[in-house]
Parts: sequence; structure tokens; C-alpha cells
Amino acid sequence: MFFKILGKIENIEVISKGRGIRDLRRIKKMDIKKIKFVVCINNEGYEASPELHKLYRVIPDKTVEEDGDIRIIDESGEDYIYPGYYFEKVTLKKDVKLLLKT
Repeated sequence: MFFKILGKIENIEVISKGRGIRDLRRIKKMDIKKIKFVVCINNEGYEASPELHKLYRVIPDKTVEEDGDIRIIDESGEDYIYPGYYFEKVTLKKDVKLLLKT
């Protein structure tokens, strides 16, 4: 892919990165029973993110899961793929899930 520079780039505003925005909308529409959470138990090689002992929302992704990985929404609000063994599934009560769904 080639680009031609036409002039100075000004007033840049990021409105979306990757699939994060689309997936976030999809999750907000999900049935509360289907929303899954995990806690980070290992972040070797990723010390900045995810944070140890922090709760993360899972984005279901069968292709990623087939490889033993997991897709989560991290501190930036974007979704990223990490090794599945970095996380442990947690079960939350429905009222807690409702609070965290937003």
C-alpha cells in the first residue's frame, strides 16, 4: 500500500482504534447472563497491562480461544488478546454484573 503526502496533517482526532468501539457496543447489548469476567493472575511480559489481581470483561472470540488465548477489554477501553493462562474465570452475582455492564 502506497501513500502520497499532500500536505501537513492537522487536527487529528482518534474516533476508533481497531475493533474496540464496535465490540464495546456489542457487549453493552449482550444478555447479562452471557457476560464473562476474568481476573489477571499473571502478566509476565506485559507488566503495564493487564494489571495483576484486576477484573476484566471478556469478549467472546472462538478463533482466539481455539489457540488458548483470551480477548479482554483493558484499562484503555480497547480489546486485546492475551494468553488464556494469564487469567482465571470468576463468577459474579447478577446485580454485580449489572453494575459492571456500563
